[in-house]
Amino acid sequence: MLKDIIAISGKPGLYKLVSSASNSIIVEALEGGKRFPVFGASQVSALQDIAIYTNTTEVQLSEVMQSIYEKLNGGKCTIVKSKPKELSEFFEEVLPDYDQDRVYASDMKKIYGWYNILLEHDYLPLETEEKKAEDEAVDK
Repeated sequence: MLKDIIAISGKPGLYKLVSSASNSIIVEALEGGKRFPVFGASQVSALQDIAIYTNTTEVQLSEVMQSIYEKLNGGKCTIVKSKPKELSEFFEEVLPDYDQDRVYASDMKKIYGWYNILLEHDYLPLETEEKKAEDEAVDK
C-alpha cells in the first residue's frame, strides 16, 4: 500500500511514484498533484521502508500509522503543531516502547503530518497482512 508513496528529503509532504526514467523518477505531489522529476542526488524514502526505533527493535511506519488511525478512530490528527511534550505523550500512547533518545519531536510532527495526508487521500486504514491473506484466500 505504501510502496509507491515516498518522502523526499528537504521537501514537505508526500509524493506518489508515477514512473522512472534513466536518471530520475517522476513523482506527483499528493497535495496539489504537481508532477516533477526527482534526480539521483535527492534522498528519497519509500514509506514502506521507514521504521521507528523502539527500545527492543524497530517498528514499521505502517504499523505506527495504523495505531494512530485506531487511536483516533479514523479521525484527523490535530496535535501536529503542539508542544514537544504533547507530541511525545500521544506518541507514547500509540507506540509505548519507542526509543525516546532516537525519536525526536520533529520526527513525531512529520509522522503526524504524513498521517493526515494519507488519511485525506484515502490511504488509511492500511491493509494488514492478515487482511491481505484473507482477501487472497477468498479470491482463490
